[in-house]
Amino acid sequence: MPEIRNCKKCGRIFNYIGGVPICPVCRQEDEEDFKKVKEYLYQYPGASLTQVSTELDVSIEKIKRFLREGRLEITNPDGNLILACENCGKAINTGRFCQECERELAAGLRSVAQKMESKLAGLSNNSRKVTGIRYLNKEYKKEYKDEK
Repeated sequence: MPEIRNCKKCGRIFNYIGGVPICPVCRQEDEEDFKKVKEYLYQYPGASLTQVSTELDVSIEKIKRFLREGRLEITNPDGNLILACENCGKAINTGRFCQECERELAAGLRSVAQKMESKLAGLSNNSRKVTGIRYLNKEYKKEYKDEK
């Protein structure tokens, strides 16, 4: 269920459904800025962050956000002082985590999911809930599996 929030950029009230907490108008402006950056990088591959920001009047923070979202990639990883893995601090080209940390996080999530599956599979029949409805002195029962 969406919640009501104020836009971080303009302060408008909007229905927040996930992602960056900005209203649809500001989100559209962000998309237009992303398209400008993308088109500029097609024309000038390998342009620096400062060059793109200055030429297009798009903030460096916004371009960094596009990089963290995995929508852009740094082409020269050797001189990368822009993006670092949020877990280990290693320089990365795009996204939030390096490949090693992504693998570790994915393995950890798989492990937790498998443990939860085995717990659910191990639930006995005694853990079922029975609900009943009475009508005209007759009882109709329906069983529901415990979803926990």
